Amino acid sequence: MAFRHTGRFIAGAVMAGLLAAPVAMAQERTDAEKQAREIYRNIVEIRSARGQEKVPEVVDYLVGELKAAGFTDEALEVTDYDAAGEHTQGLMVWYRAEGEPAQKPIVLLAHMDVVDALAEDWVLDPFTLTEQDGYFFGRGTADNKYGVTTLVSTFIRLKEEGFEPTRDLVMVLSGDEETGMVSTRAQANFVAENIDPAFVLNADAGGLTLDRDGAPLDYGIQGAEKTYATFELTVTNPGGHSSRPRKDNAIYELADALKKIQAYEFPVRHNELTLASMDASGRKRLDKLGMAMRAFAEDPTDEEAIETLRADPSTVGQIGTTCIATMLRGGHAENALPQSATATVNCRIFPGVGIEATEETLKEVVGNEEVEFKLISDLVESPESGMREEVLEAVKAALDERGVDVPVIPHMSAGGTDGMHYRNLGYDTYGVGSLAAKPNDTFAHGLNERVLVDSFYGGLDQFYVILKALAGSEA
Repeated sequence: MAFRHTGRFIAGAVMAGLLAAPVAMAQERTDAEKQAREIYRNIVEIRSARGQEKVPEVVDYLVGELKAAGFTDEALEVTDYDAAGEHTQGLMVWYRAEGEPAQKPIVLLAHMDVVDALAEDWVLDPFTLTEQDGYFFGRGTADNKYGVTTLVSTFIRLKEEGFEPTRDLVMVLSGDEETGMVSTRAQANFVAENIDPAFVLNADAGGLTLDRDGAPLDYGIQGAEKTYATFELTVTNPGGHSSRPRKDNAIYELADALKKIQAYEFPVRHNELTLASMDASGRKRLDKLGMAMRAFAEDPTDEEAIETLRADPSTVGQIGTTCIATMLRGGHAENALPQSATATVNCRIFPGVGIEATEETLKEVVGNEEVEFKLISDLVESPESGMREEVLEAVKAALDERGVDVPVIPHMSAGGTDGMHYRNLGYDTYGVGSLAAKPNDTFAHGLNERVLVDSFYGGLDQFYVILKALAGSEA
């Protein structure tokens, strides 16, 4: 539920009405759980958003906790970055194997920055971790300070237990994933040049889906992300007085180009991840859309299924590239012919298609050399990661430990994470986050971000089990 108000509601009755949820039963927590909650509280309460320059404060706190657990200065590397004129930092932590490991390292990702939040807009202070009505409330509780907490607390727990990995484990925490990804790019390049991992695990994607009653449905492992690309289309013209119309008019020509883009449908695309996701999602619903999803998973050339999927905003982006006009400006006076007109067209590009190929397609569709194209976004292309059996087995082991028996479904995400930069450099990257959420609890980037308390504690063992499975003596 999205809403705005001028003051902060504090009445319990209001909270119960707006944010009703089952209350987690009080229980005695283990030392590891208590420590993880304290890490969570401390980093959520640091406003590490753009404009605040607080990421270094998060880094200082985490370095202190890791050193207290036994990580040496040699195992910790703090790096400084200028992100669009703002100081931020990254943190890399090595959990080294003894001797010469037979297997390549595993890199683990999370990001320390958050989208900003204003206290006057929230029901509760966004930068105070509040436990209420069965939830933890606060900015970053889901995206992605829970991911940071799970990785850091797992490293600390393993170190305190004396765990000796059979391969190097490297935790890489970025400082501006939500904005320019300057730290992300630099860290990814460093990893490629100096670590060359077997694969990468991302705590900022994937997770357990619950139904509205809280029952587990499936676990999604992210293996691909659509590339985000934005173009400006501009038509220029000498213009003139509006009383003397010309045959060539910048606004009309741009409108013609946009109508052609509107009418164009990019070729249908699919991969192993999207077919598996379509089949699993389709089996959860009995309506026409669910039938189409199952039919497409069985036969991606099924025209009737394609028509249904293209007609629904929730599925059109899963079967190919989409480009849509999002902004428009043109002209300079009501009594003058326009000298220029510009439209912003945002594309979400299917893995493997590429930005350059998408631009060329749009130019062919428009068919007018007078329309100038300019790429104004700065993101990389992200190929699909093939599913590795060892990663799937490790995730299943973590779910078993959690007492959850659900399908593990590879999927493609429409949003972007740090993982895209590692995939672009040739490393299989998997979103294996441990949060469990209901469909109506996705508040990341929005008002009143929250995480189920049971989900917080239930997911803490995930990376502990995964790392022991992938880097333990019996792996």
